[in-house]
Amino acid sequence: MKTSISTKDIVVVGMMSALLITLQVALSSLPNIELVSILIILSTIIFGWKTLYIIYIFALVQGFIYGFTTWWICYLYVWTILMLITMVFKHKQSPLFWAVLSGSFGLAFGSLCSIPFLFIDGPIATLASIVSGIPFDVAHCIGNYFIALVLFKPLYQLFNWIDKSILKET
Repeated sequence: MKTSISTKDIVVVGMMSALLITLQVALSSLPNIELVSILIILSTIIFGWKTLYIIYIFALVQGFIYGFTTWWICYLYVWTILMLITMVFKHKQSPLFWAVLSGSFGLAFGSLCSIPFLFIDGPIATLASIVSGIPFDVAHCIGNYFIALVLFKPLYQLFNWIDKSILKET
């Protein structure tokens, strides 16, 4: 197992982290419409386990921007769950497959983010949080589905080209 990090890895992690942060902040006025899910999927497919660095830098900066409150805890595991699921299916090339996965993740996002509330507020408050979040989760599902359906192929080609052409090791 490789234990050192290359200059290429530092560039990839830095650029992808900055891209996730910038796009999340830029789209923050749209409730649960985001590009983070498709970018984490694509990062995982192209860059593999380096995506963990990207996710945790993204989560850390989000904490600095919006505050380290209860929602921040879920960012530490929710995006990792998406990355791990993507690792299992990373050889799939179908935009429809990734659209369904991304949409399903969007639908489950609110429930996954409610897990800390189970320990803080108990099961009834957690259930109330999940139920009250259903409209946002449905919007998240629809947004993720269409974003992945439309952007998966062109972004995959772009990321793959960047990885193979621009970031090739010398």
